[in-house]
Amino acid sequence: MINLIGLLGINLIGLSLFLYVWQNKIFMQQNYHQPLVPDCTYHLFSRAVGNEKLFISHDNYVYFLSKLKQHCHTVCHFYAYSLLPNHFHLLIKVKPAAAIIASFNEAKPKPFDDKIHLLTDFIMERFSNFLNGYTKAFNKMHNRKGALFMDYIKRSQANDDGDFAAFIWYVHKNAVHHNITNNIGEWQYDSYQSILSTAPTSLLREEVLNFFGGKDAFIKFHSQPVVVKDSFSGFKDV
Repeated sequence: MINLIGLLGINLIGLSLFLYVWQNKIFMQQNYHQPLVPDCTYHLFSRAVGNEKLFISHDNYVYFLSKLKQHCHTVCHFYAYSLLPNHFHLLIKVKPAAAIIASFNEAKPKPFDDKIHLLTDFIMERFSNFLNGYTKAFNKMHNRKGALFMDYIKRSQANDDGDFAAFIWYVHKNAVHHNITNNIGEWQYDSYQSILSTAPTSLLREEVLNFFGGKDAFIKFHSQPVVVKDSFSGFKDV
């Protein structure tokens, strides 16, 4: 396990640079078309086609999250999210195989058979149905036609605690990184405040907070400097 206590004890600028290097390592090494495998954790991200926007109104953001939960909660848990006008980020943990098989059997006319079915295909089908459902509703609401998202969801696996910490920070700093807000926690369409809240949530709130060692450590971790997009061209970012 990564020594978060040690990381939080160093200068926050040093921690910020450490995480930028770590995140760059993750993205350089990932296969964005990899399958989503039971019991594994992934950062998922996608963007709108061309110069389109995914979210125009507050209702769009709310509906997106409701459709995500509707279609995908039977195959994965949610750690964190960030919804920006033209793209989104999710950090998820795929559920165990037994839970996904149960979901498959409930959704399909014939029971799961590992000789002819792949759980990874079913998991991606749930996400595809989610994005297709959102697109249809968005098109109807805004009187548009055609594709809204890029042709697939990119995915990066969190292979260890360092990856997990980097992804949590990457998701929550995104609105600042894109110069939409000045500070982490100000953007109402990401999960930072939901994790700190005591209100009911679909997020794995306690697991995230326990990972960092509690709320105070979680807040301190997110207080490190954020590089605004294009001001640090040495690193690839979305």
